Amino acid sequence: MTNSFHVSRRTVLLSGAAAGLALGLPRGAFAAGAELRDLEARPGTAALWEEGGPQADIWGYEGRVPGPVLRMRQGETLGIRFRNGLDQPSTIHWHGIRIDNAYDGVAGLTQPPVAPGESFDYLVNAPDAGTYWYHPHNRSWDQMARGLYGVLIVEEPGVRAYDRDVILTFDDWRLDEERQIDTASLGAMHDWAHAGRLGNVLTTNGEAYAKFPARPGERLRLRVLNTANSRVMTFRFAGLAPRLVALDGQPVAPEPLAEEAVRLAPAQRADLIVDLPETPATYTVEEASGQPFAACEFVVSGAPVTRASPLPEDIALPANPLPKALDMQDALAQDLLMEGGAMGRMREAVLKGETRDIRALVQEGKVWAFNGIAGSHMDPAMFTVARGRTVRMPIVNDTRWPHGIHVHGHHFKIVSRNGTPVAREEWRDTVLTDPGERVEIAFVADNPGKWMIHCHMLEHQAAGMMAWFEVT
Repeated sequence: MTNSFHVSRRTVLLSGAAAGLALGLPRGAFAAGAELRDLEARPGTAALWEEGGPQADIWGYEGRVPGPVLRMRQGETLGIRFRNGLDQPSTIHWHGIRIDNAYDGVAGLTQPPVAPGESFDYLVNAPDAGTYWYHPHNRSWDQMARGLYGVLIVEEPGVRAYDRDVILTFDDWRLDEERQIDTASLGAMHDWAHAGRLGNVLTTNGEAYAKFPARPGERLRLRVLNTANSRVMTFRFAGLAPRLVALDGQPVAPEPLAEEAVRLAPAQRADLIVDLPETPATYTVEEASGQPFAACEFVVSGAPVTRASPLPEDIALPANPLPKALDMQDALAQDLLMEGGAMGRMREAVLKGETRDIRALVQEGKVWAFNGIAGSHMDPAMFTVARGRTVRMPIVNDTRWPHGIHVHGHHFKIVSRNGTPVAREEWRDTVLTDPGERVEIAFVADNPGKWMIHCHMLEHQAAGMMAWFEVT
C-alpha cells in the first residue's frame, strides 16, 4: 500500500459553535471551517505473503493496511469521526501527539470504548510537527496484529530541505499455512510471557517486498516506523549514507547513522535524509536484528531530478515548542520497576488490590508488573503531579526481555543509561530498555489529564505492564 492522502469516503465541513453542537462537543471546540473526516475501522484484505499472492483477511482503517496517511499542518486541529465497523469495541490513540486528554483514545481511562456500529469524534490538535501514527487502544494486541494502524504526518512550516518524503511502515505478521493471519495464536500465554507476538513475514507499507522508485540526485526524507506488536527491528540502509534528523517525531541535530542502521522498538520512529546518487542503481534495505534479510528496495532510475531553485543546505528540522528546560532540582521522583515474564524473578504481584502468587497471576493472564502491580486502568494512579512540574523516572528492567516504555501525552528526555549521562539531547515518546538495563527519563508534566504509561510490546501491556498517572 503506497501513500494515500484521501482520508475517507465523506468529508463534512463544519463551522464554529454549530459544529460543536452537532457533535455534542463544547462550544468552540472546532475552529471555523474545520473539517470532520470519516475514518472507519473495518475488515479488508491484503497480499501479505507475496505480491499477487493469496489475500489475507485483515482489519484496517478504511479496510486497508496501513490505513490512510493523514496529513495536517503544525498548529492545526484535525476533526476525525471514527466509525467502528468491527465486531468488537475499539478506539483510536494518536501516538506521540501531545493531544487534549479527552481525545487520547484510551478505552476505560479517557473515553468509553466505541461499540460496533457506533462512532466517536476526535479533535487532533498538533502542537508538534513530525512523524506520528494512530492505532487502537482497546485490545491493541489483537486489533493491531490484524493490521489496524495508520500514519499521521504533521508538516513543518517553511521551505523543505528535501524533494520528497517516503513513508516506510514496517510490520511483522504471523501467518499460517494458508497465508492467513494466525488468529488461533492470538492471546497465547507463551507469547505474553516471552518476547510478545513475533511474526514470520515482514511487510513495508503492507507489501511483502515493496519497491520504491526514485530519481538520480533526488533528496528523500524517509519516515521509518516500527508498527509491529512486539518485535524490535534494526533497519540497515547500506550504500545510502542516511542522516538522522528526527526521533519519535522530534528533531535532533543531523548526524550520520552508525553503520547506516537504526534500531527501533515497536512504536518508535526515525526520520532520515538520503541524497541519492547521480547514476541509476538499486539499494536494498535490510532488517538486520538477526540474520539480515531484504525488507524493501529503492530503484534509482530515469532522468536526474531538476529543481527550480537549490535545496537549503541546512537539513535540520525546526524545533518544536517543547519545554525549554527540565527542573531536576524540584522534580518529582517516581521509580518504575519492571518485573515478571518467563525466567523472571517475580514470585507475586498485586492484582485488583490483592497480592497473588505467580500461579494465580498466570491464571488471570497477568505475568508482568510495574512496581509490584500487575496493572490495568482500573488501578489507582501510579502518581499525581501538579501541572508544570518535572517528573524524573528511573526505569529498571529486571526481566529477561526488552521493553519499549511509552508515555502518553508527553515527550521526555533520556537522562542516563546505566548511570552514564546521555550526551545527545533528544526528546522521545517511547524508550527501549534492554534486559537488566536502568534508564532514567525526565519530562515536564504540562498536559493536564489522566495519561497511560505502558510497555509497547502489546502482549506485555495486556499481561500487566501498564499504569497511569494524573497531571492536575
